[in-house]
Amino acid sequence: MNMPGNEFAAETAEPMRVRGGSTGVLLLHGFGGTPASMRPWGEHLAERGYSVSVPLLPGHGTHWRELADVPWTAWYETAEASLLELAAECERVHVAGQSMGGALALRLAAMRPDEVASVALVNPALANPNRLLPLLPVIQLVMKSIPNDGPLVKKPGAGRISYSRLPLRAVGTLTRLWKDLGPRLRTVRQPIVLFRSVADGESGELSSSIVTGATSPGQTREILLHNSYHLASVDYDAELIFEESARSFDAA
Repeated sequence: MNMPGNEFAAETAEPMRVRGGSTGVLLLHGFGGTPASMRPWGEHLAERGYSVSVPLLPGHGTHWRELADVPWTAWYETAEASLLELAAECERVHVAGQSMGGALALRLAAMRPDEVASVALVNPALANPNRLLPLLPVIQLVMKSIPNDGPLVKKPGAGRISYSRLPLRAVGTLTRLWKDLGPRLRTVRQPIVLFRSVADGESGELSSSIVTGATSPGQTREILLHNSYHLASVDYDAELIFEESARSFDAA
C-alpha cells in the first residue's frame, strides 16, 4: 500500500522551541494546520524574552489522510505534555491557540489551572453554525473529505500552511472535542484575550459568544480584527495580535 506524500515543506511542520526567560508561552495551531501558522507569533514573543513552545499536533504537517484516524485526545495530550514541559522550566506559563488550538487552550486552562496563567485566543473554533453538521455521520459514508480551499489568509504570500483537504471523520472528531469542552468552560478562571476576525462572520461570532457567555464579566477582552481572515496570526493584523497578547501576558 502506497503511503500519501507530504503536503508541506519540512520546515513548515517543524515544531518550535525557544528557551528564554522565566515566563513561557505555549502556542497551539489549528485544525489541519501546522506550527508555521504560529511561528511568527512565537518569534515575536521569543524576541521579548519569553520561553516559547509550538508543538506539532498529531495527524498534522504530513498529508490530510493521516488526520482521519487521530482522536482529539491525542491533540490534547500533546498540548498538555508541552504545557507541563514549559511549566517545569518556567515560573509562569500562558497558553495561546488559534482556531482548534483555541479550544485546546481553553481545555488546558480548565484542566490545568495551576499551570496556566492566562489564555490568548485567535478565532477560536468551538462550534460551527453549518446546518449539515448534525448529518455528518451519514454524509461521511458517501463523502470522505472536503476541500479546504477557502481564503484563510488575506495577505498575499502566506504559502500553504494548512491541508488542501479535510477528512470528514476528523471533522467529526473535532465536534467531539467541542462537546467535551462545553461544560468545562465555566470552570475557566484565567484572564482571556480573544481576537476575532470580522471576516469569520457567523461562525466567529458563535464561538466568541460561547466564550464570553461562559466566562465572568470582565474576564474576556475581545479585540476585533478588521483586516484579516481566519489565520490571523500570519495576516495583516498579526502585529496587533502579537503586541496585545504580550501586553495581556505581562498583566496577568
